[in-house]
Amino acid sequence: MSAASCQMAAQFRHQLIDPVENLEGRMCTKHNKLLELFCKTGQMCVCMLCTYSDHKNHDVVPLKEEYEGKKAELGKTDDEIQQMIQKRRLKIQEIKHSVELSEEDADREIAGGVQVFTALKESVERSQAELIDTIKEKQRKTEKQAEGFIKELEQEICELKKRSTEVEQLSRSEDHLHLLQSFSTLKAAPPTKNWTGVRVSPPSYEGTVVRAVTQLEETLSNQMKKLVELKRVQQSAVDVTLDPETAHPDLILSDDGKQVKLGDVKNNLPNNPERFNTGLIVLANQSFSSGRFYYEVQVKGKTKWTLGVVRESINRKGSITASPQEGFWTIWLRNENKYEALDDPPVRLSLKSRPQKVGVFVDYEEGLVSFHDVDAAALIYSFTGCCFTEKLYPFFNPCNNDGGKNSAPLIISPVNHTE
Repeated sequence: MSAASCQMAAQFRHQLIDPVENLEGRMCTKHNKLLELFCKTGQMCVCMLCTYSDHKNHDVVPLKEEYEGKKAELGKTDDEIQQMIQKRRLKIQEIKHSVELSEEDADREIAGGVQVFTALKESVERSQAELIDTIKEKQRKTEKQAEGFIKELEQEICELKKRSTEVEQLSRSEDHLHLLQSFSTLKAAPPTKNWTGVRVSPPSYEGTVVRAVTQLEETLSNQMKKLVELKRVQQSAVDVTLDPETAHPDLILSDDGKQVKLGDVKNNLPNNPERFNTGLIVLANQSFSSGRFYYEVQVKGKTKWTLGVVRESINRKGSITASPQEGFWTIWLRNENKYEALDDPPVRLSLKSRPQKVGVFVDYEEGLVSFHDVDAAALIYSFTGCCFTEKLYPFFNPCNNDGGKNSAPLIISPVNHTE
């Protein structure tokens, strides 16, 4: 035996091992010697005699040394697997949140469709059902896609958990050979995919209602145009409250500043410059000197009222003439069914139905004030070509009680618009 061989033999002395099962599997099939070394070059377990033949001059170390290194790598592998599990759990949460948003979009779209078709007859009701089915089908496809992703992610998590258990069990193993022989199989990444770019995008409903309506008769097309116009102005909705400093002493305002009606007793209030002392009028706290704004007022149950906007410098004492020249852009109801726009001259309005809620829209730069029947999605009247140079205030006049028939309040209502 050469000096080099003697040195290697001295380095790798035979080790006594505890009695184990399957001793044949721990023996070199070529030399029938115990597998007590690990060849880094060939990545396999070898016996002492292999280092003089097939593995001569290879990088060979004791099994225990290689075992410790591989066990450390298993710890890192388990950490990586746990991170992969966590990422997939977060992805599941993201997908579920996307489904929730998609459901909200679907609900809003269905509500818009119902609003369009409510007032129509049997043909429209059939179209309404078709519209809702279309939206729900898109939502079902979205949910099905999401369910597929979630199922796949859960399968991957299950596989990763299984792999984590195997890694944990192997890392606790004191069996050098078993760990090394099993390491390469567990080291390989489980069959997972990259979920970074996966998204569940809510379906687009743009034009769904329009496409349904255009298939109907011309009257349905006209109804849709009215609804679209109402929704356009509703996008400019603002929060409006009543200003008690401007209210006529006979008026009663609600604590939240959203309702006004005529009271039974005159209030003893200071006659400050902002307060109206003859007309049963109150202005809003909010003023506007640019842009667009919109608000809605419930007039249900009333036989007379006046609504609109006025400029800041209007006359608030004594006799009041309501016209654009005097800074008033208003409409009114008198005698239960007589509607007029107080233009110059006043314009008698012919309405198909009695508005229960009136929307008021102003485009300051455009010089436009328009009034809308909210429930019918119909334009009542527009003042156009106006020249605004001052602050504008929303204007409310609930009028007298008309023998008890007009005791209902004017109510500033929240704007219920859908995208």
